[in-house]
Amino acid sequence: MQTQSSTKTSAGEQRQQYISVELRQWIVAQAQAGVSPETVLEAMKASGWQEEVAIKALEETLRGHLTEQAQSAVPQTHEPQPVPVPDAPISDSPSKIRVLDRDVTVLMSMKLPRVIVFSGFMSEQECDQVVALAGPRMARSETVDNLTGGSEVNVARTSRGMFFERGETGVIDRVERRIAALLNWPVQNGEGLQVLHYKPGAEYKPHYDYFDPVHPGSASILKRGGQRVGTLLMYLNTPKKGGGTTFPDVGLEVAPVKGNAVFFSYDRAHVNTKSLHGGAPVIEGEKWVATKWLREREFV
Repeated sequence: MQTQSSTKTSAGEQRQQYISVELRQWIVAQAQAGVSPETVLEAMKASGWQEEVAIKALEETLRGHLTEQAQSAVPQTHEPQPVPVPDAPISDSPSKIRVLDRDVTVLMSMKLPRVIVFSGFMSEQECDQVVALAGPRMARSETVDNLTGGSEVNVARTSRGMFFERGETGVIDRVERRIAALLNWPVQNGEGLQVLHYKPGAEYKPHYDYFDPVHPGSASILKRGGQRVGTLLMYLNTPKKGGGTTFPDVGLEVAPVKGNAVFFSYDRAHVNTKSLHGGAPVIEGEKWVATKWLREREFV
């Protein structure tokens, strides 16, 4: 790109000078070499450039160069293509769904983020059984280490937790088959059921459940079954106050009611899914919750 500039000579006649691509490249090269703008200006004037044109060339070129540097410093993220995700059969807005051995009530649904709240997903007896089985095995909850793909204790997550193997006990197997039937997603595509226990003040700050591919540790995690594409949270008791599941992007908070469940999906590892969510602090009482994460493929 060339910029044309006109100046008047002492005789009053017009003399045109062009700010050529070559000149701009030379100015940038001088800047990269550490030469000051004042020195470059004097060199241009000594070569016959009118001061007004030289100043204009310097300002435009250096401003553009700084803008390019700033843009190149910002990581360029490409939004992944959407993939199939689990979902419940609620396109015709049913109030109840028969899921294997019980009727589950649909309390609410949202399209973006994809959130569905179910009532009566688990019986009170099932909730109590899972809590009793998990209790002796609880330890400080960990999160994924983004650098290694392993796990680590994180200050953002102040609960205690444990994992069951898939189908480890009769009640776990029954709940997992119910999840698969409700969301039309194979049992083998689910991670082991995780149980969390929150005491007063404990919380899980807003986060995403998918694995961000930009992190070095994600590659090893994704080998075990692909990306996470959906989450089902099951409330195993009802705290006296607090402990809701929040979706900050849309101002939604789901109350933790024993036997109820909240499902949400994310068809790509990107913030556009609006699947940011968290566990609000327990204010009074305690909260027990079971989590089932669903993968693209068989989880091994």
